Amino acid sequence: MSSLSPFVSRGLFDELFRDVNPGYFIKPLHGDALPAHIKVDVKENSSEFIVEAEIPGAGKENIHVNIEGSVVTIRAAINQVDAQNKDDKLLRSERYYGEVSRSFQLPVDIDEATSKARYENGVLTLTLLKRQKQCGQRMTIE
Repeated sequence: MSSLSPFVSRGLFDELFRDVNPGYFIKPLHGDALPAHIKVDVKENSSEFIVEAEIPGAGKENIHVNIEGSVVTIRAAINQVDAQNKDDKLLRSERYYGEVSRSFQLPVDIDEATSKARYENGVLTLTLLKRQKQCGQRMTIE
């Protein structure tokens, strides 16, 4: 048991990774890195779907929504850059950039022309009106 005492006192994980550059494990100053995917909430009422998508760090000009029938695709380019004055001496900079996207299918087709999108405080809100089915129309017989 005495041979395990160095591992127990310092921790097995610390002992295994003692030779690895410690800078590799430092977390970004801004918090988490680029999100793995866009988190969404989808609500439905009789005439529309309300989609709330979390896209922190994206400018609204970098968010693209594509609707094809009942498939909704949200794509965003995220670019986080630190502000720096000309008198500042940059000691360390941790930025991230990239693109995230999310696609999902709704139970009915969406009317793209009347749907709306709003982006505020990192949340994209889509109001997607359901396409009205035109059933019961009489067919013209030639």
